[in-house]
Amino acid sequence: MTVRGAALLAMASQVCAFTIQFTASVILARYFIDPEELGLFTIAFSFIALLAVLQEFGITRFITGEKDLDDDCIRTAFTVSLLISWGVAIGCVALAWPVSAFYELPDLLPLMLVIAASYFFVPLAIVPMALAHRKLDFVSNTMTENGVVLANAVVALVLAWKGYGALALAWGAFAQQVARMVISQWRVGFILPFPPRLEGALPILHFGGFATILSALYQASARLPELLIGRLLDTAALGLFARAFGLAAQLRLLVSGALGTVFYPAFRQLRDEGEALGPHYERVTASYCAITWPAMAGLAACATPIISMLYGERWMGAAVPLEWIAISQILFIALPLHTDLPILLHNKRGLLWRSGWDMIASVMLLMVGAWFSLEAAAASRVAHGLVFIAIFAPFLARTIGFNWRAMGRIWLLSALATGVAVLPMWLSYLYWAPAAEAGFGQVLAGALTGIALWIICLRQTRHRAYIEIHGYACSALDRLGWCRHMPSPL
Repeated sequence: MTVRGAALLAMASQVCAFTIQFTASVILARYFIDPEELGLFTIAFSFIALLAVLQEFGITRFITGEKDLDDDCIRTAFTVSLLISWGVAIGCVALAWPVSAFYELPDLLPLMLVIAASYFFVPLAIVPMALAHRKLDFVSNTMTENGVVLANAVVALVLAWKGYGALALAWGAFAQQVARMVISQWRVGFILPFPPRLEGALPILHFGGFATILSALYQASARLPELLIGRLLDTAALGLFARAFGLAAQLRLLVSGALGTVFYPAFRQLRDEGEALGPHYERVTASYCAITWPAMAGLAACATPIISMLYGERWMGAAVPLEWIAISQILFIALPLHTDLPILLHNKRGLLWRSGWDMIASVMLLMVGAWFSLEAAAASRVAHGLVFIAIFAPFLARTIGFNWRAMGRIWLLSALATGVAVLPMWLSYLYWAPAAEAGFGQVLAGALTGIALWIICLRQTRHRAYIEIHGYACSALDRLGWCRHMPSPL
């Protein structure tokens, strides 16, 4: 499968997964789950996820990026994965009691036990999914990712309808891990490391040790803010923050999240062929920024009416945090694949140090913000984004070899297209109805007008992403004979 074909499939898969996940989250939040229950689940899930990051142990990146991979190496990696993962899962179960006592929330204990138990299934899916990624088998990836989202949604909705509250979300997470194991194993023919093999484990352990430290830093940066808000504020505030962050993350994944699984093995092939990665990285960045920046800015502009229409009045406290979090995503998207490419290019030490400083900045800024209010905590994510750019931009320029002038032009034109895209929405607040009173028709009209102006701006400014978007659109519409109606690049 070509990179363009894989990217189209990945985007289609992400749209399907987003539709399922988004629909379920709206129904759950509007009818069954309140902010306090979501906050309680978020504490349990964040703490377990912070520990469970040790499970993966870099196995996916090792299998995907290893040049010489044979059956013995796969069996060794699988054995190492099982031993480490099950040990971590046992530790997660054991820590459920002290964590519940620390937060003085007895209802936290059953949530943590259910979520921790789900991680016993994780290692049985890690190697099968890594093998699919290595082969660019994105059909299997599509089936797995959509299957797990569907399993989570169905179980959570049914149990929430029966009155299980936050525990319904925990059992949904449990069902997701079981579905991931079953589907990924089925797609590779149900493989197990039998007999177990530890010969040749040293390179895996060496690589995995680095990858685990790196993943732990990123998980700490992502999960510690939620745990701190739960402790410094309360579970209701955490629920509002989690709703805002989750909505922004869902949209980001819809627009560009699946592309990372495509570009990582594609860059590995380019590396193995000896090509310079800088020009290719500039093209990828252009596509990421041109598409995702307007989406995030649009979400920020429509935060108040979206929260009101989708989730109801009891969730309106998430509107201002959503604005700040959506804006912060623009900064993080400016440097895509900032972890993957330094690993491919064997600059692990530099990546590790910078990831550590980034994590410290994230937590410190969040603590300062949470000391004042939920809104200030959300605003700290923008400050963290600026620190992220300052830390990683020079490092990636040296590692990958991108051209500063080219990247600056990409960012400038993407910012221009973003401003043009959200302008109709802001004007509608002035001349139609303010954000607090905006209805579906106003939001839809503003969004559609913004999309049209965005496409025109990309084409007229000769943005590098327009050629890519045009190519993807033609590939998707070619079978219907509609490609000839697409405006050609200038």
